Amino acid sequence: MRRPGAERVSHAVTRRGLLLGATALGGTALLSACGTGRAPLMGPPPVAPPTRPTPLTEAVTVQKMRSAARNRDVNLVIIAPDGVSRVGLSVCVALHGRGADARMFLNLGVQDALNKAVSAGMPAFAVAAVDGDDYWVDVGKGDDPQRMLSAELPGWLAQRQLRPPTAMFGISMGGFGALRYARDHKDLKAVAVASAALFVSWPDAKSRKVFADRAQWESHEPLLHTDDLSAASTGVWCGNSDPFARADRKLIKALDPAVAKMSPGEHNDDYWREIMPEVVKFVGDRMA
Repeated sequence: MRRPGAERVSHAVTRRGLLLGATALGGTALLSACGTGRAPLMGPPPVAPPTRPTPLTEAVTVQKMRSAARNRDVNLVIIAPDGVSRVGLSVCVALHGRGADARMFLNLGVQDALNKAVSAGMPAFAVAAVDGDDYWVDVGKGDDPQRMLSAELPGWLAQRQLRPPTAMFGISMGGFGALRYARDHKDLKAVAVASAALFVSWPDAKSRKVFADRAQWESHEPLLHTDDLSAASTGVWCGNSDPFARADRKLIKALDPAVAKMSPGEHNDDYWREIMPEVVKFVGDRMA
């Protein structure tokens, strides 16, 4: 017999549940952004779907939201430091890589980095992640992630007593999306990208089978619109062995961002975990 209230089980999840789910699925991997080869690159393992209700006062929550812009339900993941009220916190939006979803960030040490940064004196902020696709742009499929970020996400955050987004962080495909968002939101205090999936030519972009034509790709490609980006608020991280290293070096050369770090590393979760404390500090210092 179904227990009373079972049909109303929330999509929020406790931090303990997240850790149990991550352990249970430790040997599984999500697909992340594709490299220059045609084989997809592997991303962090998925976290188990929420199974029981938790109050939104938890430091880490996962919920399902209906996005009209994307015409589907999406995960909304909110990660805040432990022991800090989420009410009124500033927000950095995190955009995941290709083949992953918002829960990707639960396995990358985001909360640990937040906890350590806050303990060291940095003002607290929250990280909010949502699901996206197609390099986080509208490619004519009735799915507009940028509209979701601009028109829907601020309202979802306000419902949770969080401030509108003032910073963006993107990994791989999410780096493309974060830079695209920054072009239209020049008031952002920080834009951080890691292993940004950028394309130095149309044949390279065309091989991803995402953009309808060259004109559509050119309208979105960050490397073709660096004049619309703020160097002072941008940080770029990329591993030297990353398949997107060439493109990210081109971004660094064209933009001369506040932080430009090419270091040993590949296009994987080990590299992203390693740089997470630096990214959190970069974002937090500018949001403060």
